[in-house]
Amino acid sequence: MLQFDRVELDSQSDELRHQVRDFIADNDNHLPRPNSDFVTGHDAEFSEKLGAQGWIGMTWPSQYGGGEKSNFARLVVTEELLAAGAPVSAHWIADRQSGPLLLRYGSEQQRQQYLPGIARGESYFSIGMSEPDTGSDLASVRTTATAEGDAYRINGTKIWSTDAHRNHYMICLVRTEAASENRHAGLSQIIVDLKNDGAQVRPIRNMAGGEDFNEVVFDNVLVPKDRVVGEPGKGWAQVTSELAYERSGPERFLSAYRVFVELIRICGDTPTSEQAAAIGRIASHFMTLRRMSISVAGMLEQGKDVVVEAALVKELGNNFEKLLPEIARAVAPDLSLEDPDAQRLFRQTFEETMLLSPSFTLRGGTREILRGVIARGLGLR
Repeated sequence: MLQFDRVELDSQSDELRHQVRDFIADNDNHLPRPNSDFVTGHDAEFSEKLGAQGWIGMTWPSQYGGGEKSNFARLVVTEELLAAGAPVSAHWIADRQSGPLLLRYGSEQQRQQYLPGIARGESYFSIGMSEPDTGSDLASVRTTATAEGDAYRINGTKIWSTDAHRNHYMICLVRTEAASENRHAGLSQIIVDLKNDGAQVRPIRNMAGGEDFNEVVFDNVLVPKDRVVGEPGKGWAQVTSELAYERSGPERFLSAYRVFVELIRICGDTPTSEQAAAIGRIASHFMTLRRMSISVAGMLEQGKDVVVEAALVKELGNNFEKLLPEIARAVAPDLSLEDPDAQRLFRQTFEETMLLSPSFTLRGGTREILRGVIARGLGLR
């Protein structure tokens, strides 16, 4: 059964929103080419500045460098950073899901070792879930981790690992027990040091010319046993809970937001009826998806299970992200008649978003997988 609680942001959220906007204005030198897709800007200096503001690990306990703020406060900061097109990809995955995973399942040693660096904006994580030729079927993981004394020997390949060529660590889903009829049994999560353990990281160039995605090959890579997150063999339950953090945030419907901003700019104060209708259509989608995301943040705050609701936010949000540029294309004015700067910003943002948009419905689970999660949650399969 689906449930989206009615949630309202408080006055403190408004105050925080203005603080973030002021911070962005003071650091506009880090935004030479604003783009609201969270994987497009890897800026270590900017991440460290955010860490100094206490805007990474915001909900975590202070003993691990966190700010002990609410999920609502984190949502506000996330919205403002993405809407401005800030370069957040360096710390993004560590803050959004690797840190919360370690808080929930990691050992005390792991929390002390990894979380403070993440909160300072100095330590970056990648995700090692998907594998070649398996799509989004995580249960078909073939990467193995074989116990050898005080270590595991890892063999296999992970793919679509965002920023693995830049990041410090990867939390990798591996098979620590032989496959059985229960496809979800025998899986574990383990922390791999991408700089020192010997993993081979191979960037994958995309149509936009970037190298955000990577293939990571493990050829007899030895990793200490104390890097296993949680209990060995229980990785399936951990990884599915982790995906709730990945699927419900504003990044799942704001990746094309800058196209909307630039569309409004070039349409000006007197849009045509078709342009006004398109702007209203886009705005109504944003308003609906934002309410859903805020609701999920509220339910996370209460410790509720939001796996199905998060999947729905991502499914609807990603579909909208891919539709938005098409709506904008249909009503954009003749760019040759517009102000050169407005023309440049719209064209630049539009073209980059179109090139990146195929990835929107892949990362975090394909639409087929998400629809399966939603169907099971509704008792339809």
